[in-house]
Amino acid sequence: MQSKYKIRLLRANLLAAAVALALWTPSTPPAAALVLWLSVGWLFITALMLDFSHRRSRGLPWQLVPGALLVGLIAAAPERHGILIWAWAAMLMLPQNHWVAAFNLSAALLSAVMVAPQLNKPEFILLLCTLLTLGLLALSRAQQLIDMNGSIRQRLRLIPGLNLWAGEQLLRDLTREQTRCEREGVHAELFILHVKRHQLWPTAQKLCELTHDFENVYRLSSTTLATLILSRSPSEAAQRRELLLTELPDNISSEYLDLIDIEPATLSVFEISKLPAERVRETI
Repeated sequence: MQSKYKIRLLRANLLAAAVALALWTPSTPPAAALVLWLSVGWLFITALMLDFSHRRSRGLPWQLVPGALLVGLIAAAPERHGILIWAWAAMLMLPQNHWVAAFNLSAALLSAVMVAPQLNKPEFILLLCTLLTLGLLALSRAQQLIDMNGSIRQRLRLIPGLNLWAGEQLLRDLTREQTRCEREGVHAELFILHVKRHQLWPTAQKLCELTHDFENVYRLSSTTLATLILSRSPSEAAQRRELLLTELPDNISSEYLDLIDIEPATLSVFEISKLPAERVRETI
């Protein structure tokens, strides 16, 4: 899995960048050396902890860290690190939230102001125009990557190796499963679980382990999971729901819908998670 997604290559690049910055530290001013060693430490730790996953962190976006370190390096010694101003084009090319992109763009302009005393007026104007042009091109490329990654993520498993899918996949599966159930006489239910935000990924992993390989698990939101339960009869489906709930945390609330009662053509993922359904905790 790591070689497939080029994790080793990315890790090697991060380690190489850390070594390059470490070699840059001799004879630097104390403030610049401090920021350099912070950058080396961040690159080294990131390389060691790097792993492939479709999970998205809910904390502060990681792009803030290299952006803050980059502007810190330029501020600590503009006459020595002015060349790093061109790294902002690469920073702005990374997929990131709008407010993070605004922060990095503002930091890039601030870096240009800090480098300005080292340049004459025509050189500074040329630097500013070139930096703005590269920044806008990088932001445009970043938006393309965001759109592309969003569409890809809707078709991929959210955790490699587990049968966990994005909610958009549920919309595609509903019609197919309804047709199959009608053809084969199988009883199917959409089983919905409402969890705490911090319980989402552990519960999703557990649910994938408890369900059959042909029963997908879906992430509808940061607090909602769903799976399609296929059984011979409603009574067997009820038994399966009870078995699933005994293996999951007690504070999870759950509900279910008969698959035949859902009209997938007119629903969104959000609407499915809010459909009127029968509560399981009260009936079991």
